[in-house]
Amino acid sequence: MKRKHQILTIPNLMSLFRLCLIPLIVWLYHKKEMYGLAAFTLVVSGITDVADGIVARRFNMVSNFGKAFDPVADKLTQFAMLVCLAVRFHWILVPMCLILVKEILTGILKMAVIRKTGIVEGADWHGKVTTVLLYITIFLHLAWYEIPDVWSIALTALCTAMMLISFILYGIRNLKLLKNRKY
Repeated sequence: MKRKHQILTIPNLMSLFRLCLIPLIVWLYHKKEMYGLAAFTLVVSGITDVADGIVARRFNMVSNFGKAFDPVADKLTQFAMLVCLAVRFHWILVPMCLILVKEILTGILKMAVIRKTGIVEGADWHGKVTTVLLYITIFLHLAWYEIPDVWSIALTALCTAMMLISFILYGIRNLKLLKNRKY
């Protein structure tokens, strides 16, 4: 079996671990109101996100499943945290709704590309920048409980803008792949 078709790899287990951290972070934030510990747990999740990519590339454990599963773990973590934060910061509803629409539509296009071409694309630079901005924004909202509205709104606007740019660029990439069968 070739590595690209493997499912049970260390990087994929790290992604699964990140999925398991989501309920813990939500519980720490909402039920226990332990915002610092929720922020710390989010950092652990972020570290495993970076580490799984490094391990996958360094030890030749990149798999098609991992290329699809890793972003799912990222987006579910981000979406869950945005839902948590939207309770206190109503303007966070905008990126929360955008990430939902973006991921559903991008996912549909990505599945069409995989089905038609067999190509499983990884994340592009703009997706990685969006992820970093989202994690920074979410972390600051968790760790800095009394974040001033002006900072909160500015960070949220920056994330939303980058998310929109990424949505457009992924749409263009996937449509080109569907149309030309090459990129």
